[in-house]
Amino acid sequence: MLKYSKALGLIVFVFLFAMCNQKNKNEAQKETILKGSLDIVVDETVKQIVDDQVAVFEGTYYDAKINVKSKSEAEVINDLLNQKAKVAITTRDLTAEERTRFEKNKINPRLTPFAHDAIAFISNKSNNDTLIALKSVIDFLQGKTDTKIKGLVFDNPNSSTVRYIKELAKINEIPKSGVFSFKTNNEVIKFVSENDGMIGVIGVNWLYQPTPDMIETIKKINVLSVKGLNDPNYYSPTQDDLALGKYPLARDLFIINCQGYTGLGMGFASFIAGDIGQRIVLKSGLLPYKTPGRKLKIRNEIIKDKE
Repeated sequence: MLKYSKALGLIVFVFLFAMCNQKNKNEAQKETILKGSLDIVVDETVKQIVDDQVAVFEGTYYDAKINVKSKSEAEVINDLLNQKAKVAITTRDLTAEERTRFEKNKINPRLTPFAHDAIAFISNKSNNDTLIALKSVIDFLQGKTDTKIKGLVFDNPNSSTVRYIKELAKINEIPKSGVFSFKTNNEVIKFVSENDGMIGVIGVNWLYQPTPDMIETIKKINVLSVKGLNDPNYYSPTQDDLALGKYPLARDLFIINCQGYTGLGMGFASFIAGDIGQRIVLKSGLLPYKTPGRKLKIRNEIIKDKE
């Protein structure tokens, strides 16, 4: 009887193992670099450019479906670390501590940079002064008085913009007085457009590619030129100043792939880092990580149309 039970248990184990292998095999067959379905988590400050990339990718490869979920930077990174997401788009590289956690879980993340982005300071249109010194913002966050700044407005306490500015100011916590936070970049833009003296801190992508309902609101704000800590000149978050390395609040965009196999994440990363993806970045107002090539046709003579 005991032998019969062991044999039966072995048969059941082999059957379940075969079923699992077959399931994994079927799943692998469903997804390739250009076919299948993929969920990606995206830093909400750069959602617009990602939506553009996804639209063109899906329009080119009809068997591919990418579902975009925008979240704060902290949530995006946590989803990757906790294996709730396999592919993400961030505004920074992974830290040494984060890489160590991936190594412990035997995960080798593939990072692909694809664009140069920027953080922008915005003010109400009634404010004639369109210049701001980065030192003034840092002094304000460190509790020093600055009469020009009545308040700073962020999108989300856990956002990439907050983390970026905190690192610049070398502070662990954002002051409770004079600092406001909402949930989205659009809410920041709307608040600044209605309140004089407030300085909004947002991802520049939301200014270059506003949602249809925000077009009129964008006209009520100024994008400020910024003086860095080691340069007396003021620069704007434009493609030219980003390309020249002049704008002091520049940052890179990365797609992080933790799938661990040749799947749709690899295909999408190759697409946005390739020629078409880089042209989409260029058209969006951000700076491509690799400048797309241009073909020029040179003629020895001009051929006139026949009359």
